[in-house]
Amino acid sequence: MKLLSTAATFLLCVAPFSTARSLDFFNFQTPIQAENEAVKGDNPLEYCNDPSSYLLQIDHVDLTPNPPLPGKTLTIQATGTLNEKIEEGAYVNLEVKYGLITLVRQTADLCEQIVNVDLECPLEKGEMTLTKQVELPRQIPPVRDSLWYTTIDVEINQVMINQQGKYTVHADVYTKDDKHVTCLQARNIEFKAGFM
Repeated sequence: MKLLSTAATFLLCVAPFSTARSLDFFNFQTPIQAENEAVKGDNPLEYCNDPSSYLLQIDHVDLTPNPPLPGKTLTIQATGTLNEKIEEGAYVNLEVKYGLITLVRQTADLCEQIVNVDLECPLEKGEMTLTKQVELPRQIPPVRDSLWYTTIDVEINQVMINQQGKYTVHADVYTKDDKHVTCLQARNIEFKAGFM
């Protein structure tokens, strides 16, 4: 739960692009998938849509380390410009998935969430800077990706399992008057661990 809170808080403070499939079930063509604009900096974030109309113009977001590592400190540094004051009543539509499984789908009060990154409402119009360190839990659930068998000798077999956990986070942020603050997503965030 701490990981979910961390991921959600991160996207809330620096804040599903879906592709339409044909309804023709006999059409075997792959749908066109638009490439979303990446958020500048060392991070896995991308905008859901063209960010030019968003109230928050993000200059950059840097994560250290990138990708995040289980049991390590994640440092988040972000800068941007808020084009309008954000007051109580602002909200975020948040979705966190683990593979195809939806872990979180909720609408949350933005002002209640940003206290987790040492910010508070109202957020004043103008330049913003965020630096936050987050301790990631050691245990982040992985998914079995593949299994290798290696013969050491005739009698002994060793098994190596490569595990991966892939998360997708989507945060769509609005003012109390339903003006679009930002929409960010991070797809295929992986936490890897190899063991014998």
